[in-house]
Amino acid sequence: MNTLTRLGLAAVSVAAVICCGVSLLAGSADKSLDIYLIDTEGGAATLIVTPKGESLLVDSGNAGERDPARIMRVVTEVAKLAKIDHHIITHWHGDHFGGTEAIAKTIPIGRYYDHGTSVEPGNFEERFAWYLKLSSDKRTVLKSGDEIKLQGTPGPDSPALRLVCVCSAGLVLPNKDGGQPKNDGCEKHPPQPEDKSDNAQSLGFKLSFGQFDFFDGGDLTWNIEHRLVCPENKVGIVDVYQTNHHGLANSNNPALIHTIAPRVAVMNNGPRKGGELSVIEALRSSPGLDAIFQVHRNVRRPDQDNAPAEFVANWEENCTGDFVWLKVTPDGKSYAVAAGADGKKNTFQTR
Repeated sequence: MNTLTRLGLAAVSVAAVICCGVSLLAGSADKSLDIYLIDTEGGAATLIVTPKGESLLVDSGNAGERDPARIMRVVTEVAKLAKIDHHIITHWHGDHFGGTEAIAKTIPIGRYYDHGTSVEPGNFEERFAWYLKLSSDKRTVLKSGDEIKLQGTPGPDSPALRLVCVCSAGLVLPNKDGGQPKNDGCEKHPPQPEDKSDNAQSLGFKLSFGQFDFFDGGDLTWNIEHRLVCPENKVGIVDVYQTNHHGLANSNNPALIHTIAPRVAVMNNGPRKGGELSVIEALRSSPGLDAIFQVHRNVRRPDQDNAPAEFVANWEENCTGDFVWLKVTPDGKSYAVAAGADGKKNTFQTR
């Protein structure tokens, strides 16, 4: 464990310094890649805006007025978008798709992506008739290895931009024969009893922009995470890891965390959901980790079991719903991260 993690990530290392004057305006305005983790109180909603202004909304929080309103505030007022080009639903739990119908009534959505029929009881066609009608001929069922084709970056010298699905419906990318070396950490974290919920069916993807890599696995649970890196690492090393399943302990297998070795972890937890101590400890012990950011402080744990206050977007339980945001430079070689729209900005070098 490095000195930074021993101190509970109380400060950022030399590789991470304060970045002043970073605008929140997204995408084509400054040819950056922008990612916003929006507070849905323990649900999930991640907005990605590419250097050409193409947008992807990954999940949509809970049903009701609160979460769609928070998402739309970031979409229209912060990122200044007039449409959502791609909407990914990682799996069929209400804290991940609940806001979709309301958002679709507010702003045009170009295409929808999901992992296919839910594995949980009930007639999917009846339960999700609204979604099937909404997505109609704009729906794509993603399989592991599929890629969402994004528009090219602004100039011929700009970094390549790719989004690849690494797992879907319980299946992961195949092992590469003669490829990456065996992972010696696999036996330390053996599989758990099979998870038969739709969490284990979650779409997981890696977004790459030049040297920068971001991993989002929805609510993937322990065994699928294990398969992603055991016996071979099918994800690769990443810069930023959006913790799976809101930072719950039946996800975030240390074999995954330590193998993909993120420099920054961002947790989309709620004040009383996720952000569990075992996950914080697994992250702090991961080689090369510089910082943990949280959408919320876990109010069930003492302050030392959370990220430092400056890395937490919402410190109080009753909050206005601030977000964590990332901005990757046009060359893909560094990125800024901040907790809150007016939060302290920290820059990190890509791997």
